Amino acid sequence: MIKSIKHFLILLLILPQFVFSNNEWGKTGHRTVGKIAEKHLTNKTKRHLKKLLDGGSLALYSTYADEIKSDKRYNEFYTWHYINMPFKDTYQSSNKNSEGDLVTRVNYCIKIIQDDTSSTNDKKFYLKLLIHLIGDLHQPMHIGLAEDRGGNDFKVSWFGNQTNLHSVWDTKMIDNYNMSYSELASNSKEISKKQIKFIQSGSVVDWVNETHEITKNIYKSVSQGEDLKYKYSYEHMGLVRTQLQKAGLRLASLLNNILC
Repeated sequence: MIKSIKHFLILLLILPQFVFSNNEWGKTGHRTVGKIAEKHLTNKTKRHLKKLLDGGSLALYSTYADEIKSDKRYNEFYTWHYINMPFKDTYQSSNKNSEGDLVTRVNYCIKIIQDDTSSTNDKKFYLKLLIHLIGDLHQPMHIGLAEDRGGNDFKVSWFGNQTNLHSVWDTKMIDNYNMSYSELASNSKEISKKQIKFIQSGSVVDWVNETHEITKNIYKSVSQGEDLKYKYSYEHMGLVRTQLQKAGLRLASLLNNILC
């Protein structure tokens, strides 16, 4: 626990955020994560991905896990996108969902992709899920509270239009920023190789606990029924961009390790 908090505090120094002035990223957010990751892949990883993704990009397939939600055959994957836990808990101390969660299912995806006995189709399918889930892991409202369904029942307004806190962090702020995913990716903060290595360190559980610390502060930054406008976006869009960058860097690291 102390190690995870220390890791989180150091990250705050590396990537300045606006968090303390405070169902997943939308398509633009997920594609941004994929585009950022593409810049940090080894040549060997790129060759493997070209085969497994039939020449498609990480950005293209980053939304696949959301697209299949409309097909009832994939209902079993619904719980893979989030973790609900109280503020007082870390992932390790929290009650686990018997149907699986982000941590267990990210690890399952990795297992299938690395297993030499897995079929090519299975590797392709779980790779597409993994690309998406790493993005979800860094969306703060995906490590939220069960009682409001990760902010879905936390009612607020966005420029006078009724919505919820989850949606604000999913799409509202990003859409209001009015940048394409390629523009968001290309305008990521310039950081050193040493900083990149530090961000990519740790385990999936460490990353979840780090996001959970951010989530706590987001809940503190807003009241039920509040009308959020430019000020909220100004204070929090920096954090959104930071989370997208961290997700992209960590996705690249995972893929480089898995497909080496």
